[in-house]
Amino acid sequence: MNRDDRSIPAEVPSSSAPMRDSLEQSAGLSVVVPVYMGRSFLRELYERTKKSASQSLPDFELILVNDASPDDAWPEILALCDEDPRVKGINLSRNFGQHYAITAGISYAIGEWVVVMDCDLQDAPEEIPRLYKKAIEGFSVVCAQRIDREDSWFKRTQSSVFYKVFDYLTDRKSDSTVANFGIYHRKVIQAVLEFGDCIKYFPFIVTFVGFRTAYLPVTHHARKSGKSSYTLRKALRLAMELILSYSNKPLRLFTATGFFIVVVSMLISIYYLYLHLAGKITVSGFTSLILSIWVVGGLLMTQVGVIGVYLGRTFNQTKNRPSFVVEDVANLARYDN
Repeated sequence: MNRDDRSIPAEVPSSSAPMRDSLEQSAGLSVVVPVYMGRSFLRELYERTKKSASQSLPDFELILVNDASPDDAWPEILALCDEDPRVKGINLSRNFGQHYAITAGISYAIGEWVVVMDCDLQDAPEEIPRLYKKAIEGFSVVCAQRIDREDSWFKRTQSSVFYKVFDYLTDRKSDSTVANFGIYHRKVIQAVLEFGDCIKYFPFIVTFVGFRTAYLPVTHHARKSGKSSYTLRKALRLAMELILSYSNKPLRLFTATGFFIVVVSMLISIYYLYLHLAGKITVSGFTSLILSIWVVGGLLMTQVGVIGVYLGRTFNQTKNRPSFVVEDVANLARYDN
């Protein structure tokens, strides 16, 4: 391990981050794992991944990306790196989020095939040989399908509602059984890294870039300890970011709503004009007037707010900030952009 690498900060923009093509060493398989609240799982994760990955491609690497895990996972990652040079460590300067940590990991991956999985062992490393066997049948992407999810009812419902709303607003069809777990050919990973959006959502980007894809049912396991870091608040925030980043349908819906209100207002105006000319209006409609003001005013404010959010997203995109910042690495060579 190059100890000097740990003290040199590096910024790595994901939009143009090259993979380590220039290195003399290469691996047949890279396993990328974002680590957050997963220190207690790392030893078992390493042992099981080493055993299962060796069945497919003995020449493999395990890349552990510490996303500022509050349980101080970095020392444990360093210990595994000291023990086995096939284990690589990436320590992000702060918590950027799961999908940004995945982007950091795949940016450093050198394998012809790249497996992405979670650190909590709900994605079983023993499924890697099956994923690889399916991939070499002629698929560039093999996504793991969690047919029977070992999650709480609330989390499954939350996920199902999110995908239904997300699909409606993005005009696409998602598979709620598919998450990050899967195996991806190097050309797919390279295409994902060239995806320039400032908001990263790995499953969506993989679907967007295309390539021949297969789905493989896998066993989904219960989390051994602790609980998911995805609280309801974080899930709602992620959903809002993704919908506004990958779809302009909310704007089109508000436009349609505004047009509908204009049509209804014209009909009501014609009706009240008729009543006025017929002498049937004796008292002005205070209630209807107030309600109209509140409804139309609320819709206008909401429309302005949504447009403002879109403008904010555009502003963030034009700044071209890096998606993640690497503070330390272990068993990895650095590259500069």
